[in-house]
Amino acid sequence: MRLFLCSRVAISQRLAYLIHYFYSMESSINREELFQFGNLEILARSVVEGFITGLHKSPFHGFSVEFAEHRLYNTGESTRHIDWKLYARTEKFFVKRYEEETNLRCQIVIDHSSSMYFPHDAKDRNILNKIEFAVFASASLIELFKRQRDAVGLSIFSDEIEEHLPAKLNVTHQKLVYQLLDGLLQNTASEKRTSAVEALHSIADRIHRRSLVVVFSDMMDSNKDLDEFFQAMHHLKHNKHEVVLFHVVDRKKEIEFDYSNRPYHFVDLETGAKVKLHPADVKENYLKHMNEFEANLKLKAGQYAIDYIEADINQGIDQILQGYLIKRAKMQKGS
Repeated sequence: MRLFLCSRVAISQRLAYLIHYFYSMESSINREELFQFGNLEILARSVVEGFITGLHKSPFHGFSVEFAEHRLYNTGESTRHIDWKLYARTEKFFVKRYEEETNLRCQIVIDHSSSMYFPHDAKDRNILNKIEFAVFASASLIELFKRQRDAVGLSIFSDEIEEHLPAKLNVTHQKLVYQLLDGLLQNTASEKRTSAVEALHSIADRIHRRSLVVVFSDMMDSNKDLDEFFQAMHHLKHNKHEVVLFHVVDRKKEIEFDYSNRPYHFVDLETGAKVKLHPADVKENYLKHMNEFEANLKLKAGQYAIDYIEADINQGIDQILQGYLIKRAKMQKGS
């Protein structure tokens, strides 16, 4: 049985990385303040601007995080799309870039099953749960996509495909993607099970143009084994897509099983099954199982050539943005 904490634990978590990650870890922003901020797009822009500032001081300074809305005119092509106003200022011919000339097409896929609402008592402790982390990380990626003129789409699944928006570049489409992400922040856990295998196969059939597929999931699909999951991921690879799997996890609680020395009530968020136990009584076996699961997960990802990145909800958004930039750079070198 998969166990999830439902009792209250008084833990203070710093969330300064969400706006000032590269500026100062001293200023703390709690969950309530984040939701009072009210605009996911503006918040994501602040996160990315802080990330870019820090990028210049990091080993990743070689990555380009700017985009060009124009390209140089090639002799012999149609003059229809030349920007004459820009020519008047520069005396050089530039052609306006349109959606079909986007650098990359990216499809974000978010697991919206109930297990993604762990920690279940996040609202009481002013920390982000896994689904909120995935939403903020996705919004930040979208801001990077916009700056690099990468088209973005969004798929949301639980035991079925809940939403699927194909990748586009226009502003209206991006607003709709943000609207769907914001909707995930308003939802609550409702015993939705995971059917990741069926969902990924379906998504693979719906994406008709070569894309980078970014998956956010906690990998808590009790009905399927890892082979079936990665066979579904391979379906995406077979269709010529590149795939990055962000394994969203609360490492301290879910992997290391770090709980106080007292009894707890645990609940499976997807089935509602409950059990009362003392963490010390099961910790040894739990850690053995989770270590085997984690090692097998990384092994399977390597075997199927899937980029696997652990996304610990306590470690900040930079791990997501850096993972994307590294993958994007690899794709550009291979193209």
